[in-house]
Amino acid sequence: MAAEEVGDVESLLSADERNFLIRNNGDRVAIGNLQGKMLALYFSASWCPPCRGFTPKLIEVYNELSSQDNSFEIVFVSADRDEDSFNGYFSKMPWLAIPFSDTKTREKLDKLFKVRGIPHLVILDAIGKVLNREGVQAVREYGTEGYPFTVEKISKLREEEENAKKDQTLRSVLVSSSRDYLLANDRSKVSVSNLEGNIVALYFSINASRSCAEFTPILTQIYRKLKEIGESFEVVLVPLDDEESSYDGAIESMPWLAIPFKDKSCKKLLRYFELRTVPTVVLIGSDGKTMNVDLTELIEEHGFEAWEAFPFSQEKLYSMSEKAKAKLEAQTLESLLVSGDLDYAIGKEGLKVPIKELVGKTILLYFSAHWCGPCRAFLPTLIEAYHKIKNVDTDFEVIFISSDRNQDSFDKFFSGMPWLALPFGDERKKSLSRRFKIRGIPSLVAIGPTGRTLTNEARNLLMIHGADAYPFTEEKIKQLEHAIEEKLEHAIEEMAKGWPEKIKHDLHDEHELVLTRCSIYVCDGCEEMGESWSYRCIECNFDLHPKCALDKEKENGEAHGEETKEGYVCDGEVCRKA
Repeated sequence: MAAEEVGDVESLLSADERNFLIRNNGDRVAIGNLQGKMLALYFSASWCPPCRGFTPKLIEVYNELSSQDNSFEIVFVSADRDEDSFNGYFSKMPWLAIPFSDTKTREKLDKLFKVRGIPHLVILDAIGKVLNREGVQAVREYGTEGYPFTVEKISKLREEEENAKKDQTLRSVLVSSSRDYLLANDRSKVSVSNLEGNIVALYFSINASRSCAEFTPILTQIYRKLKEIGESFEVVLVPLDDEESSYDGAIESMPWLAIPFKDKSCKKLLRYFELRTVPTVVLIGSDGKTMNVDLTELIEEHGFEAWEAFPFSQEKLYSMSEKAKAKLEAQTLESLLVSGDLDYAIGKEGLKVPIKELVGKTILLYFSAHWCGPCRAFLPTLIEAYHKIKNVDTDFEVIFISSDRNQDSFDKFFSGMPWLALPFGDERKKSLSRRFKIRGIPSLVAIGPTGRTLTNEARNLLMIHGADAYPFTEEKIKQLEHAIEEKLEHAIEEMAKGWPEKIKHDLHDEHELVLTRCSIYVCDGCEEMGESWSYRCIECNFDLHPKCALDKEKENGEAHGEETKEGYVCDGEVCRKA
């Protein structure tokens, strides 16, 4: 890719009465001192959360490069709103900056490099040629390994990664140029070679994350079970923690090995396996190749029982799937909501309602929390539907399953609900969230009178149909959808009443245009999208919106002095209420 010239560095960064940049201690640095250096222009601001998240990474890369080589410099181009904000943000940066007072130069650079969002990092060579406008992505993904952050360098690294995947071994995944070992929880070093021949689970985790904190104990149970029965299975923690104390807590409590804290390979592996969320478990087979098995999802769906799928062959996974289907077929309300002594829901003032008293009713499991804005917004809709349904069928109930952070929040939120709940912190929430794959709240799961699941989408159904969605059966939903389709069809037919079946139009005088029912099309008159009705010439593939087609008729009516009654709109041969 050819580099784009934008002018020499001095003319880019200087102003009429300024030929210097500044450091955060107030020192001035002549722009001429940048001669021969590669340059990165960093467009950023203190008010921007993504900027504040990226700046520490850029500082880390800058400091490491500066310790190795003095031929790279960064210049901060601020988008802060005032000088105090600029000074506070710049005080953390070890590089140079355009003075905040030089608004003209900052705006010139914004315009020149077409900055549409921040953080934005433009890489320039020593003579001012643009080498990469996507510097943020290059630094974020490759760190110092990506230097000098040119498009060619980043493309080469990506090509090398793809080739590495083809020839992948356990060592190529876990060994780096500076490390061929992992750490045990007593901080002793264990050679990666000791793991070869095992199925290895790479566990990407942030110890401080709530979802990881809930997932780790289940993975620990599975690990210990497989080791107990002598299976060749290992887990390696890939820590993504920002704080070393968080990492220390993780490594001390987990029974497996770990990559050292802040090891560069952690972020590299995150990119290598194209991961976006935690917790995530990637399986490496005994041959060193990545296995096409989502162990994270397997554990979230089956919990501790996921160990039975080892060694995660297709046969074992199929067996687990069939077992899950059988469990689903045998599902009852009590199998869902009874766990040992936990065989009740609660009403107001702690009243215990035995689950057996709810058997035979249609139940909505309401996963929600007071801290969640969408949950608070949805609550009035659910309360309204609840009362309407209860008025026609008393064999209906809602059970609130809380994700609140403390008892006070739970009590406050539950006090406004007219239904039942599981107690705050109830262990059944975990199994229910896993069973119904709850990924976000609010979520509403409908359980029928037999105890079988009717739908996981009851919230959407209530939002669309209100209380009419009850009892949430497939048959009922089909009836509602059919009724909506009929109303829509009737409205579409009514829309065309009084329109001429055929017209001639100046935009297409070769043939008559025929009023035609159709799906989506592009109007050849106004070039906008249309649907439902078109004046169409099939032979020429020509379409006009009815509005565009009938404007001519409307103009003719106006030319003859016809008056339109207030509140009516006339199209062609018919006038309708506006």
